[in-house]
Amino acid sequence: MTESYVKKLSAILLDAITDKDPLVREQVCGALCALGEAQPEEALSACEEYLWQHEKVFPARGHRLAGELAHPYRTMILRAMETVVSGHISELRKDKARAIILLASSEMTRAKELVCDWQQAASNVLVAVGKRFISQVMEELLSKFQPGALPHYFVVQTLASLAASNVFGMVPFLTSILSTMLPMLGMAKHDTMRVAFCCVLQHFSESTLEYLANLDQAPDPTVRKDTFATDIFSAYDILFNHWLPSREAKLRLAVVEALGPMSHLLPSEKLEEQLPKLLPGVLALYKKHAETFHVSKSLGQILEAAVTVGSRTLEAQLDSLLAALHAQICVPVESSSPLVVSNQKEVLRCFTVLASCAPDRLLAFLLPKLDTNNERTRVGTLQVVRHVINSAASQMEVKKPFILSSMRLPLLDTNSKVKRAVVQVISAMAHHGYLEQPGGEAMVEYIVQQCALPPEMEPWKLGPDSEDLATDSVRAISISTLYLVSTTVDRMSDVLWPYLLKFLTPVRFTGALTPLCKSLVHLAQKRQEVGADAFLVQYDSNVTLPSPYAITTRLLTVSSNPYLGDGRGAAALRLLNVLHHSIHPSLGQRWATTIPLLLEHLDGCTEETLSQKEWEEKLLAFLRDTLAAASDNTWTCQLSLEMCRQLSCYDAEPQEKNFLYKCIGTTLGAASSKDMVRKQLQELLETARHQEETEREGLACCFGICAISHLDDVLAQLENFMRSDVFRKSTGIFNIFKDRSENEVEKLKSTVILCYGHVAAQAPRELVLAKVESDILRNIFQYFSTKVLGIKVETKDPALKLCLIQSVCMASQAICSSAQASSFHFSRKAELVAQMMEFIKAEPQDSLRTPIRKKAMLACTYLVPLDPALDEQVQVDMIHSCLHSVLPVPPEPEGEGDHQESLYLDTMHTLEEVLTSLLRRNMTPQGLQTMVEHLSPWIKSPRGHERVRALGLSACLLQYFLEHLHVSALVPFHNLGVLIGLFSPRCADLWPATRQEAVSCVYALLYLHLGYEGFSRDYRDDAIERLLTLKEGLAHPDPAILFHTCHSIAQIIAKRLPPEQLISLLLTMFEGLGDPDKNCSRAATVMINCLLKERGNMLLEKVPEIVSVLRSKLQETREEYVLQAARHSVYLLASQHCAAVVSSLLGSPLPFDSHTCILWRALAVEPGLTTQVLGLLLEKMSRDVPFKETRAFLLSSSPGRVATLLPLAATCALYEVMSVLASGPAVLELYPQLFTALLLRVGCTVGVVLPRTLQAKERRSAGSAPAPRSLEPCSSAVDALQAVLLRGGNEEVVQRMELEGGWRLLGTSAGHEEGVARLASAMAKFAGPRLPLVMKELVCTQSSAYEIQRVTSTGFLAELLSSSVADDLLLLEPLLHNLAARQKDPCASVRRLVLRGLANIASGSPDKVRAHGPQLLTAVIGGLDDRDDPHSLVALEAMVGLARLLDLAEPQDLRPLLLHVAIRIRPFFDSEKMELRSASIRLFGHLNKACHGGCADTFLEQVVGGLVPLLLHLRDPQAPVTSVSLQRARVGQARLTQGGSPDVPQACRFALRMSGPNLKCEQLAAALQQHLQDGRGLHFGEFLNCTCKLLMHHFPDLLGRLVSTSLFYFKSSWEDVRAAAPMLTGFLVLHVEAEHRPQVDLEQLTTALQLLLKDPAPLVRMKAAETLGRLVKFA
Repeated sequence: MTESYVKKLSAILLDAITDKDPLVREQVCGALCALGEAQPEEALSACEEYLWQHEKVFPARGHRLAGELAHPYRTMILRAMETVVSGHISELRKDKARAIILLASSEMTRAKELVCDWQQAASNVLVAVGKRFISQVMEELLSKFQPGALPHYFVVQTLASLAASNVFGMVPFLTSILSTMLPMLGMAKHDTMRVAFCCVLQHFSESTLEYLANLDQAPDPTVRKDTFATDIFSAYDILFNHWLPSREAKLRLAVVEALGPMSHLLPSEKLEEQLPKLLPGVLALYKKHAETFHVSKSLGQILEAAVTVGSRTLEAQLDSLLAALHAQICVPVESSSPLVVSNQKEVLRCFTVLASCAPDRLLAFLLPKLDTNNERTRVGTLQVVRHVINSAASQMEVKKPFILSSMRLPLLDTNSKVKRAVVQVISAMAHHGYLEQPGGEAMVEYIVQQCALPPEMEPWKLGPDSEDLATDSVRAISISTLYLVSTTVDRMSDVLWPYLLKFLTPVRFTGALTPLCKSLVHLAQKRQEVGADAFLVQYDSNVTLPSPYAITTRLLTVSSNPYLGDGRGAAALRLLNVLHHSIHPSLGQRWATTIPLLLEHLDGCTEETLSQKEWEEKLLAFLRDTLAAASDNTWTCQLSLEMCRQLSCYDAEPQEKNFLYKCIGTTLGAASSKDMVRKQLQELLETARHQEETEREGLACCFGICAISHLDDVLAQLENFMRSDVFRKSTGIFNIFKDRSENEVEKLKSTVILCYGHVAAQAPRELVLAKVESDILRNIFQYFSTKVLGIKVETKDPALKLCLIQSVCMASQAICSSAQASSFHFSRKAELVAQMMEFIKAEPQDSLRTPIRKKAMLACTYLVPLDPALDEQVQVDMIHSCLHSVLPVPPEPEGEGDHQESLYLDTMHTLEEVLTSLLRRNMTPQGLQTMVEHLSPWIKSPRGHERVRALGLSACLLQYFLEHLHVSALVPFHNLGVLIGLFSPRCADLWPATRQEAVSCVYALLYLHLGYEGFSRDYRDDAIERLLTLKEGLAHPDPAILFHTCHSIAQIIAKRLPPEQLISLLLTMFEGLGDPDKNCSRAATVMINCLLKERGNMLLEKVPEIVSVLRSKLQETREEYVLQAARHSVYLLASQHCAAVVSSLLGSPLPFDSHTCILWRALAVEPGLTTQVLGLLLEKMSRDVPFKETRAFLLSSSPGRVATLLPLAATCALYEVMSVLASGPAVLELYPQLFTALLLRVGCTVGVVLPRTLQAKERRSAGSAPAPRSLEPCSSAVDALQAVLLRGGNEEVVQRMELEGGWRLLGTSAGHEEGVARLASAMAKFAGPRLPLVMKELVCTQSSAYEIQRVTSTGFLAELLSSSVADDLLLLEPLLHNLAARQKDPCASVRRLVLRGLANIASGSPDKVRAHGPQLLTAVIGGLDDRDDPHSLVALEAMVGLARLLDLAEPQDLRPLLLHVAIRIRPFFDSEKMELRSASIRLFGHLNKACHGGCADTFLEQVVGGLVPLLLHLRDPQAPVTSVSLQRARVGQARLTQGGSPDVPQACRFALRMSGPNLKCEQLAAALQQHLQDGRGLHFGEFLNCTCKLLMHHFPDLLGRLVSTSLFYFKSSWEDVRAAAPMLTGFLVLHVEAEHRPQVDLEQLTTALQLLLKDPAPLVRMKAAETLGRLVKFA
């Protein structure tokens, strides 16, 4: 039985080996291997018999006849046999091995022509058997390897493979094989056969060499190389002399591959004899082959053999060898070609061999090549030099000076690739002691030079052929090399320390500072570990090293730009820290504290976040601390001298030079020698580049810092300098350089004047006041003003002006910040202000190119507060000049750059400050009025940019006035009406920015009024605060929104304006009606109407007149302000004749135009009126039928409902009225009626279309001017419903619906129910108190004649039960009663929603489920048997609802029902509808959960019966929804299950987890829990394997039942399930003990699996084949 069953399984699988899908064939092959694992000989026998039975071979694409089998399928069988043989070679009987050998030999040689895959597979079988039965395999092979006839190609190939796989078994046969094979070599005429012979000779030679190298493990230790020498030489003769010259490239390569290992077996004398011919012959192949790896590899083996025998003839070949190898190494390496890289390695190996035997000749050849200018030659040569330095160190030891001297020219090469190669050579030299030799320092310097290269652009920006492609990598590799050599090569420590210090100060090595500092830090720390003496720098014995002052200056200066050069700031500071003892003995302890703090600051910042000013202040503080710690005047003086000497090094780095000036000032300030300080200051003045702005600024900072300690000396030195010859220029008649000389003098003056300013700003305040006028300002003006013949000449140099202004600013600031400023009388104040005004007036009004006017105004800002006060006329002139200098400047065109924009913003900010400083001197309403009067022409300017600037200034002044308001007595603010009248119409200016500023002005004015009325400064008025929120409306381009905002502003003004100011305000606004800006004119109209409405009781006699005027204007024009008057008239009319107005407006053509909409909104002004209007509209909407059904609808099922006009018009009107904020109270009064009517209106209009006349009108309007809103019936109803919610204070409901897409669902047929549910949920959450009345209204509609209305109302009420608010508001009982009454509704959708509502109590009031348990369970279970639902959607809802109720019901209520429910839902497990499968399986899980701890045996049967379906439906496909009804079901179920979409695999996961405990097996339950967690990925095969293993371990008696159930699914309509079924069966068989075999009908199972092998799905066939392989267990 066993034998026949294994053979049967094998036969079935072998018949399937011809499957058209390659993956299935692979699986069949794997199954055969599985059979072979269990019964290797039986499986091999079956394969053997099958191949013999199908001995004939037919073409793969031909028609198969009986007994024929194509070679691709034979190949698969042979591969399976090879796998079985390889895994069980030790178990194979000799006779079976012989049979397999015969079969494989037959398969391999059956076809004379080459069929590589097939014959290779047969050859592999022979090789696998040959690992143990080498004699039998060789016997068979040798029978087909007879003298006098050429053997089959694969016979030779198999011999080669055997030699490689079984060295010790094959070598004893080689003598006889070679003797037979040698005559065959001459008979081989075809290149293919010759290649095979070459291959076998190569493997024979390699095996022999391996055998000889391991004689201690060999079976015959007497074997010697001489044994094979003669035969190998004979073969060599044929290969080299006859085959190598072949034209066939493949043959030549095969020959040369064989010659390499063969050369080691040639007799020594023969090898010596052949070398003169062999080497040239091999070298000649370099010219014939593009891929030369095999040539180089063979050449290396030949050279090794020659060196091993001590060849004397090799020397004669050296020149040609070196030339050929050098040419190979110079071939550029392409990283994408691995053979080229491998070839270079083999070539370098050849050079290593030559270096060991002829180092002198090698170097004599290589080193002259370094002098060539050819890039590839030089790079290749350097590569070889590096290699031999590393690989032949002993031979190169005495050649070090020679090699070093030969590097002279490569060091000068500028090619990036050469540089890389040079750096790599130097790295190798460092490791082998070359750099310790004379000339090594040049190598170190070269590395540092490469580190200093500028980082190039990113590699991807360069072309692939660019010569500079490797520039950046040269720098990178140099940096890593320097650090590597410094840190890992101990012998380099004495070479690099302190030598590397010399590279710190030269400018050309600036780019290398970071790696230099890092290397030096490491070297210093390493020497510190050795001892203090080794660490100290001996400057006396190293005269080329920079002094400690130079090092300190350099490192401190470059630290000012810390992130440049890969973070050189941190590196420089760390180096300073480790060098502290060499710099000054007293600094160690102090720097150990301060430098880490600086480094910590850098670590906490990035290049973007670091404040440069703050960082420089920290460094200067560090310098001051250092000078104090050193407390050594001589050291300080030397440091300052060195700093001055290094200034010229930073001409190209202005920022660093500026910082160095500050360092010099700090150092000079710490020096005690006044003579030295004066001398240094004089030198700085004489050597500075005064034409550079940054340098002037740096030098001035230096003088300012120095003045902190040496004020008198600094002032004296500046005065001496001004009197020196430097300022005297030639006035000779022939002085052709006169202009340039004058320009230079101007720059000198600029510097000196700026120095005075910084001195005033930095010097001690108690000393400055005494000198500011007598010395500082006197000298500034003395050298600024130039007189020719007694007439003052204005300078043309803007730099000189700026320096003067800046110095005046600093001097004024110094005076203001002084403690004695209040008592200081600034006599030169008027003179300075006049000078600043001259500067401002001289600037052009049509452009803003320099900061002169900005800085001049800033100087005035500092001057104004000082005593004495300016004359009133001077103040007026100052305001006039500043405004006329800045406000008219036209705005810069777009794209002019950030610099101009920044300059303009700074100038405007300065103008604000100067005006504020003037206002500060007169903080009264009159003073404010004066300022506004100056700005008034600009506020009304026809140019927008002037208006916006003027309004911005006004807002700033008003805000300042408000913030600094001090009212000593309650006085009226008489100017309020006029000022508000000026600013408020600007809220509608054409420029949005002007509108914002206008609101700010009104806001400040209203608070000023409150301040004058006695309110505290921190008081906040809600109405006035609302102005800030209205700013957003002003930014909107829509005029309706803009003027609505203006109306709101006017309301606020009206509320807070005192009565006596109303007339002046109105008069001012009426003047604004003639404003050239029409927007402002219209805004004035809006605000006038608002004021008339709000405060009309004070102007009662004027109201009729005003309305009459506005109505007459409406007939003449359509201007906005006339329309506003018409709105007022409509309001008055509707107050008396509401019904007539509503009827008239409803008669307007649909869709309503914008004017009609505005008129509708006018009716929402007064709540009483609005209530009447809304009530009338509700009556109109409900009076007529909502739609009419067309004849097409009555005769067919296609939609054909057309909206009726009156309800549609009423719906649109409701929206317009309720869109007004003021309609809120009326909406609240009618909220239940409005909400219910519009909700049902939405339901009635789903799918309803417009009448044809309106459709045509809509299309026409879409082609021209679109209507304000769409007229689509359902959209109109939804909009109106939203308006009810918004006006009713339920904004959260609207927002939640918008967020969840509820509004979109509500208007679609498929999503209407879900939309209603989401609306009910949002109402329950955010509008609970409104629900009792809404519910009362909805209940009245439950008997509606319209089915859709019943569905809508039932859906809404059902969803309310899912919220706790139903119970909280005592609505639970009425809702349950109402829904229960609808269980027999003729509409299936209503019945389904009733079940959903009853189940919703589980979510909303879970504690009430037990009280109503029997009623709920009976109703829901009854839904399972609904017979009037063809799509089973009611049953689906029942299952979903029951799953929710089970966990909450009383156990005694559940137990009688569980079995009935389980049996009733079981057919749904395999329903074609995914929703039904998901719901039934999930319910089954809940039934199991309800049974935990008390599962009856009858229910246990259901659990066991459900295992297979649940396991297999884990592979359930997620089919798309095809019907509207199923779409509704899916949306509803996804919401109710709270687990996402109706996902069958997820439901199966849940059901299996719940079933586990009922199976009473802890391990199985734990495994189900572990693998099937929600959200965790599932490896189905791994899980199924684990589950089946546990099932069969604990419940082996279930095998037959489980297998028979899975057989049912072999015919499933789903491919994945069909594939999972045999997979499950296979795992069950895999893990069950063999004694349980009787439970399974093997015949039936095998037949079923055999049928699956013909399934159209490849995946199914694969799984069937896999399971068939596992059935061997029952064999």
